[in-house]
Amino acid sequence: MIGIMFAIGALICYASLRGVSYEELVHDLQTLKWSWAMVAVLSMALSVVFEALVVKILVQQHLPHYPMRDAIRVPMIELLFNGITPFSTGGQPAQLFALMQSGVDGGRATSMLLMKFVVYQSMIVVNFIVCILIGFRFIADKLHVLSMLIIFGFLIHFAVIAGLIMIMYWYNFTKKMVRVMIKPLSLFLKAERLEKIKKSVDDKIDSFYEESLRLRADWGLLIKISLLTLVQLFFYYLIPYFILLSLGVTHVNFLLVMTMHVLIVMIISLFPIPGGVGGAELSFSMVFSTFISSHGKLVLAMLLWRAVTYYLVIFAGIVALAVKPDKIKTED
Repeated sequence: MIGIMFAIGALICYASLRGVSYEELVHDLQTLKWSWAMVAVLSMALSVVFEALVVKILVQQHLPHYPMRDAIRVPMIELLFNGITPFSTGGQPAQLFALMQSGVDGGRATSMLLMKFVVYQSMIVVNFIVCILIGFRFIADKLHVLSMLIIFGFLIHFAVIAGLIMIMYWYNFTKKMVRVMIKPLSLFLKAERLEKIKKSVDDKIDSFYEESLRLRADWGLLIKISLLTLVQLFFYYLIPYFILLSLGVTHVNFLLVMTMHVLIVMIISLFPIPGGVGGAELSFSMVFSTFISSHGKLVLAMLLWRAVTYYLVIFAGIVALAVKPDKIKTED
């Protein structure tokens, strides 16, 4: 799968560069401010570090001696599997695997990851609402098709958060509603298969509800991981700004650039292809063409952005997967 994604990426790179003259590309590379490009890489690394801090804080509720070295493996492995599976569906199971390798009980690890997920999704929705107020008119005026995709992406994320909040506060009602929603599957699935699905869904709802009770009882912890997640997202959303600076594009407002990146990430989440390959490059090019007049610089900016936010983290994830964590005994 990784080989296929890199092959598709190479084809997109080739197609993008076809309209750029060799002399223009060489000139843009020679004048590239590599120090700013490295700051973009550092910003991606800091995003991973702050996500790792969230993991460490949650795990230390049960494993006080859980090391930061193992915590960093979790988001790196998550990014790897998010990048090579449709709709980023592999990230959650990969994190669970990484935590269990460190000795975290499977049930507790699942509960912690569910809570991490709901905080992350909540902060994405908060960021999106702020950015929609700042930059949606900019998108709607210039890129009508993308504006519809952005709204659709927001509705999906909002529906996920609404469902999780319902579990937290209307547990019994939500379980009944989910059972009603699953019932039509009996027309297509065997009774045995349907029962397994019901049990799996019930277990996940129960696990999430139990963990939510713990977290709701500790508002200090909830606020702490929410703030860390906001910082994590801040560094991630800031990456295109540093890439523009590396290309000598200094006339843009960093808040507007961050806003555009938030909206692009929302669009990418709608593409079923692993890593949003194709859709990500197209969205970036369409949005950032308003900031960069040179086609050659626009293509180079897109390639640098994908290198930092996608291909680099895949390589890092492979390395993290190869590193064995310390096995820690659970302290009840």
